[in-house]
Amino acid sequence: MRLGTGEHTYEWIENWARLPDTPGFREGWAHHALAVTSGGEIVGSHPGDPLVIFFDREGNVQRSWDGGLTEAHGMVAVKEGATDYLWIADQGSKRIPAGGYQYVNDARGWQVVKKTLSGESVQTLPRPDLPVYKEGRYAPTWVAVNEERFGGNGDIWVTDGYGQFYVHRFDMNGSYLGSINGEEGKAGAFKTPHSIWVDRRKPEKELYVADRTNGRVQVYDLDGHYKRVFGSDFLTSPSGFAVDGDHLIIGELRARVTIVDRDDKLVCHLGANEVVCSVDGWPNVKNERGEPTRTPLLDVGKFNSPHGIAADADGNIYVSEWLIGGRYLKLAKI
Repeated sequence: MRLGTGEHTYEWIENWARLPDTPGFREGWAHHALAVTSGGEIVGSHPGDPLVIFFDREGNVQRSWDGGLTEAHGMVAVKEGATDYLWIADQGSKRIPAGGYQYVNDARGWQVVKKTLSGESVQTLPRPDLPVYKEGRYAPTWVAVNEERFGGNGDIWVTDGYGQFYVHRFDMNGSYLGSINGEEGKAGAFKTPHSIWVDRRKPEKELYVADRTNGRVQVYDLDGHYKRVFGSDFLTSPSGFAVDGDHLIIGELRARVTIVDRDDKLVCHLGANEVVCSVDGWPNVKNERGEPTRTPLLDVGKFNSPHGIAADADGNIYVSEWLIGGRYLKLAKI
């Protein structure tokens, strides 16, 4: 099935990722990111097991490893010299089948870790020592890096999207530099700053924050100074970012993918299906006992709950959805 228009026309490929059909796959609640390495591998995760998984473009599993994570909730692939790494934000809790898919905290979580592509940990960022964390939890959801290979200084930005709604800045050595929470700017405080991204499309690089519950994107410079906000008139739930040339691709949790131009103007929506979000139990459904179960309302060409999103060098879009059993989609650019 094709969707989109003009230069943003895609072939919808359902069930792109060829994961083994196991109980963990069928019963686990997927809640993770996607990334693309410099070599073109697509990196994702398993719905039920703490595995980081590498796919080729056709969705075949190349390899996997257990990174000691609760889940690879937010992930970015970076390159330093000739070496690729993954920065992973692990928000520390997981919906599991036992107990009706209530969140269960995991002592391995609440971490931001840098790993090699073979799974070795090489750096871990500390939780900032701020008064807000004396009582409140820290639950990092995403990472962005101002990479040196693109002229950046190596700073690492982390969203605490499920905790205190702060965004933290570290230098390349992991030293804490400061934080923002939206109150610095005219738009106001973040509410679920879910994802973050360094925009390199223009001469002056910028920091994009997916202010999800507020239904907008806030933009800062790379020193943490507020610049502008956009999307309140056409976004509902920005959750993740990818880029194809001059166009920004935004995964929206409420059942669509949105494309904007370099001036933050709406180009189009893809696979819009917000009506599904009103289903009792969304992103799943409830059985006769009121328990969550995998939804049967997954239509070709319509999204359910985009969470992770990535694009490869040819502009193909990969989407992981937030639901029991996961859903892994590819939009092959035509």
